[in-house]
Amino acid sequence: MLPAKIVSGGQTGADRAALDWAIRAGIEHAGWCPKGRLAADGPIAARYRLTETDSDDYAVRTRLNVRDSDATLIENLGALDGGTALTAEHADALGRPLLVVQLDALPAPRAAATIDGWMARGAWPTLNIAGPREEGRPGIYAQAFAALDAWLARVVAKG
Repeated sequence: MLPAKIVSGGQTGADRAALDWAIRAGIEHAGWCPKGRLAADGPIAARYRLTETDSDDYAVRTRLNVRDSDATLIENLGALDGGTALTAEHADALGRPLLVVQLDALPAPRAAATIDGWMARGAWPTLNIAGPREEGRPGIYAQAFAALDAWLARVVAKG
């Protein structure tokens, strides 16, 4: 089952992959981003339907995206650290369901099966998708997008 809405913060890497995937898949997207639409590669493009917070602190948008979602999926490479670890901490503190998929341990089809099984148990309509920046984990964008695309293919194949 696919969610009705994808929420993400718009940062390079896993966040941006989630938003681009949602747009391509025709899934509504939204989310919070820092004041000034800050991201590592410059201002976040207007095509992403994100709302600026009153702060340029990335942690504020992280908390709001977890808060405003029914569940959080973290697509990760390597250690769970920085803002990605903060996302997991917020999900725990707010009592939101959380799945961390280690893309360096699971190829896209297995990651997709893991995501699909987890979503089938919860059927959460609004899913926050987060993960590390591209600059810190080169290749995370492509791997995150591929896992999401494989998930979409699984859902479509099941009818």
